[in-house]
Amino acid sequence: MPVRIVTDSAADIPLSIVQELGITVVPASVNFGIKSDSDGVDISCDEFYDRLVNGPIYPSTAQATPADFARVYQLLAKETDEIISIHLSGKFSGTFSSAQQGKAQAAIKGNITLIDSGTITMALGIIVISATRLANSGKTRAEIMDDVQKGMENTRLLGTFDTLKYLVRGGRIGKGKALLGSVLNVKPVVTVREGMIAPVGNFRTRAKAIDKLCEMVRRSAGVQELAVVHSTTPDEAASLKNRLSPFVDSNRLYLARLGPAIGVHTGPGTIVLVMKKAAGKPGRMILRLHRSRRNRYRICRN
Repeated sequence: MPVRIVTDSAADIPLSIVQELGITVVPASVNFGIKSDSDGVDISCDEFYDRLVNGPIYPSTAQATPADFARVYQLLAKETDEIISIHLSGKFSGTFSSAQQGKAQAAIKGNITLIDSGTITMALGIIVISATRLANSGKTRAEIMDDVQKGMENTRLLGTFDTLKYLVRGGRIGKGKALLGSVLNVKPVVTVREGMIAPVGNFRTRAKAIDKLCEMVRRSAGVQELAVVHSTTPDEAASLKNRLSPFVDSNRLYLARLGPAIGVHTGPGTIVLVMKKAAGKPGRMILRLHRSRRNRYRICRN
């Protein structure tokens, strides 16, 4: 039986790809007061960003529950005895912890491998897409795990925001606090490092910040996959995708949208570039035991 791949809605994988490849996505919840909506199911991105900016209630997000994951794992266990569940950075969300608890609750006979990707949005999405393609082609868990590890080592996220106020309000800014001194006068470029937002540099205008993103792609040898992700600027994102098209095969150039799970922390006007480079010399597989409480979980196996 083929390996089945699970992720969460923070991966921001376009619905067409989710459906084409058969990726199982467990949605987070977006809460406006007492009303709770499933990310990507009950609320559209357009509605979410309109309410985020103009609504009277500031939203919060909540990771999928252990019961949500348990149900998914039990359902997939009817089709396979090997599940790989890949999720956003544990420093951004409790999703990975919920998946761990869901695995215990599911109590199935098959293997469930849990992975904290250490990243977010389509940096996670590209890793999941690659893993699913391998699974669909009949690759073994070990082969898929090797690909995931290499993807984690060779996938980089770069982004720019109109404002950092949403990151500050959501407490997701990490080392990006270094940018706050001049946040009103600059457009920051950030990355994800050690699972948290970290600064790359400040630029006087949005155009210069986006030029910097493109320059970093041009200077990166061996780019195999690219994703352009936006929150509320589809025309700008489409133009940027065209601008980057010479650097990667068209079948590996994605246009995606930041969903509520991440968008609540980044706000409108966010642009993210994700690039996956060819793997160099294989790195050492980093393993953490499921039962360990002392170490940050990366990959957990039965």
